[in-house]
Amino acid sequence: MAVEEITEGVRNLAVEGEPAAAAATAGGGGGEGAQRRAAGSSSNRIQVSNTKKPLFFYVNLAKVRYMQQHGDVELSALGMAIATVVTVAEILKNNGFAVEKKIRTSTVEINDESRVRPLQKAKIEIVLGKSEKFDELMAAAAEEREAAEAEEQA
Repeated sequence: MAVEEITEGVRNLAVEGEPAAAAATAGGGGGEGAQRRAAGSSSNRIQVSNTKKPLFFYVNLAKVRYMQQHGDVELSALGMAIATVVTVAEILKNNGFAVEKKIRTSTVEINDESRVRPLQKAKIEIVLGKSEKFDELMAAAAEEREAAEAEEQA
């Protein structure tokens, strides 16, 4: 899937419902979704999955949907998705779009009906803010996109 298709999908994303629905939800299993919704979420949180969406979906979602609107974004993940969220954060930082504000780690208990005992999962939350060059980089990317579209039509 091309990055342009992902970017277009992010632009057309409509978020409806209660505040917890505003976060892009992550995959997992059992009662994780209910556990995360019960904990509450901010309007600029992206809950990352390592199975549901491609990596650059989250990169573009963070840039286009959250950092442009809110000025910062909180990337959150549980368990195996931690590697994905760290990779997303590093891509945004290394490309000059974001600066790291805060990293929190913790362990959460997941209550799963199929298990007798609660399951312990590692959790990470990374807060990124807009870099000083963010608006300039986004404008350059938009110009590139427009030039490519004009070239295709010619």
